[in-house]
This record gives sequence, C-alpha cells and structure tokens, in this order.
Amino acid sequence: MADETETTQGSATNGAQQPQMPQIRPMAQYIRDLSFENVLAQKGMKGQVQPDVSVQVSLDAKKRDQENQYEVLGKFTVRSKNKESEDILFLLELEYGGIFQVSNVSEEQLHPFLLIEAPRLMFPYIRRIVSDVTHDGGFPPLNLEPIDFVKLYRQGLAQRQKAQAEQSGTTGNA
Repeated sequence: MADETETTQGSATNGAQQPQMPQIRPMAQYIRDLSFENVLAQKGMKGQVQPDVSVQVSLDAKKRDQENQYEVLGKFTVRSKNKESEDILFLLELEYGGIFQVSNVSEEQLHPFLLIEAPRLMFPYIRRIVSDVTHDGGFPPLNLEPIDFVKLYRQGLAQRQKAQAEQSGTTGNA
C-alpha cells in the first residue's frame, strides 16, 4: 500500500515543472599559502601561559574562464596570545582555495551563494589543516569553532555599504 502511494505521488510531481535547485560541486581544493610561526619557541617564554586565540576570516570569489566555474579563496589568520602579557604565542596564516562548478543560481544570488556555501564545503578541510599545523608546531591541536558564514557575509556587506556611504558623503561635500 505504501509503495502505491509513493508511486502515485512521484508521478504527480514529475508532470509539474519544478524549479531547479541551486547546485555547487567542488572541482578542486588547495592550499595557496601557509605560514606558521611558533613565537613561544623562538623567544623561550617562561612561566604560566594562558592562551587567548583569535581568528580572522576574509573571503573572496571570482569567475574563472570555464563556464559556471568560480574560485573561492579564504584567508584565515589565527593568532594566539598570552592573556596576561599579550605576548604572541603563535601566528598561523592560511590561504585556502576552492574551485566550484555552480548551476541554477541567479546572477543576483551568485555572490552570497559563493561566499556562504563554498566556504561551508571547504571549512572541514581548513579546520583539519589548522589542527594538524598547530599540533605539529608544538601546541595542542586547535579545533576551530564552526563559523557562521551567513553572519560573516552580512557583516562584510554592511561594511562595504558603510564604506560606500562614507565615500559618497565625502565626495558630495567636495
């Protein structure tokens, strides 16, 4: 009985024109640049160390020559400082890129789609790289907290709009 119901529903939906779902397919992912500085080992700090870790992220996307292919680049700066002395313990800089095939996305939705969905797909690999590098660099493995790429995109959009408003306000006064 359940099989008959599924078949009937399936044929009913096949007859109606359904909108195409947006699709993103990773073609390649790569490390563009990686730098790790173990300042703690270089300076030979002594005493109690209480790390304070900060993570900065910037994202960019650009069209490639191939149809519907885009390159998305994430720049991650992970800085660990001693809470008490503000001395830097380590600095990790990672540029990680991905090439993606995108289809069924309107032109006005393409920018947010690329800067939200592509980083979500890349993030587990970025997290693993950061964990491995910090561990191999002499620190406990650092597992990055999940990043809200929607919030990050909205913050970037607000900053660009603010900068444009300030620029047009300055230009208007001249």
